[in-house]
Amino acid sequence: MSLLLTIIVLALLFDFINGFHDAANSIATIVSTKVLTPFQAVIWAAFFNFVAFFIAKYIIGDFGIANTVAKTVFPEFITLPVILSGIIAAIIWNLLTWWLGIPSSSSHTLIGGFAGAAIMAGGFSSIHSAIILMIAAFILLAPLIGMSVAFVLTLLTLQICKKMNPHKANNWFKHLQLVSSALFSIGHGLNDSQKVMGIIGAAVITAGASGIFDSMPASLEWMGLERIDNLNHMPAWIPVSCFTVIGLGTMSGGWKIVKTMGTRITKVTPLEGVVAETAGALTLYLTEYLKVPVSTTHTIAGAIIGVGATKRLSAVRWGITRQLILAWILTIPVSAALGAAIYSILSSHIPS
Repeated sequence: MSLLLTIIVLALLFDFINGFHDAANSIATIVSTKVLTPFQAVIWAAFFNFVAFFIAKYIIGDFGIANTVAKTVFPEFITLPVILSGIIAAIIWNLLTWWLGIPSSSSHTLIGGFAGAAIMAGGFSSIHSAIILMIAAFILLAPLIGMSVAFVLTLLTLQICKKMNPHKANNWFKHLQLVSSALFSIGHGLNDSQKVMGIIGAAVITAGASGIFDSMPASLEWMGLERIDNLNHMPAWIPVSCFTVIGLGTMSGGWKIVKTMGTRITKVTPLEGVVAETAGALTLYLTEYLKVPVSTTHTIAGAIIGVGATKRLSAVRWGITRQLILAWILTIPVSAALGAAIYSILSSHIPS
């Protein structure tokens, strides 16, 4: 039981780190264009992170991304030490990239750590390669979709607004950034909270199958821990806690990455901020429909690049962009190696 509780606590810690690591995704442009102060912006984004729970629960009606994440490793190879190793690896990589100010993907970090630990435990046959390859493909597809949508939206918006008074148009787009930032924050909540839900759900299913709940102390019954057979029957505390904690993480900020996303890729105006956030949100809603866990970081970065490219290709700081792409590509293999290394250490001390 203590191992399961440790996994739940660390998974929620990862969720919190994910929130402040990815806070820049939904607030970078709104801060860089001075529509909101940093403090106002994180409160705004955190609120809509939590609104995403009600949309997933009562409008969409399921948590499809959580199911996809849980299925990256075949059930017979999922053990609590494998899950614990994957989470620890993901936390290490997320904290390192946050410290360096690199907007890497929390999604791919978690999936890479989980898969790497499983491979160390049961070989390559333990992972669902088709799902992992699909997720890996969106390392490139998500930013490309965001970039393409942003490029087209920017050209359309400029065409529609070409006869407007520039000062008046600028004020309009400053107000519209509140809407576009909210839309992107909802997409962030929908996508990223479900990844942790999938991991916690997999841990609870595994614990139940091993009979842990049969001997659970009465003092822990208040936590709502119970045996479940699949994620469609997960207790309410799992999604509620995941959506709440990521909102709290967002409120804590992530200012180094805000600087990279909001100013170092390309200089962003209110109009361009609206377009980038809207394009990013549309991309996230598409991947939510497809039930593919993607990186909100990759998505908004691609959208910002698409906006910058409409001015001229030289408006995008391609040196920074190359660094971002390199970090994205390295995330899954580095996280997998970390997960494998941590499992090799833990497995000799913790029974499966």
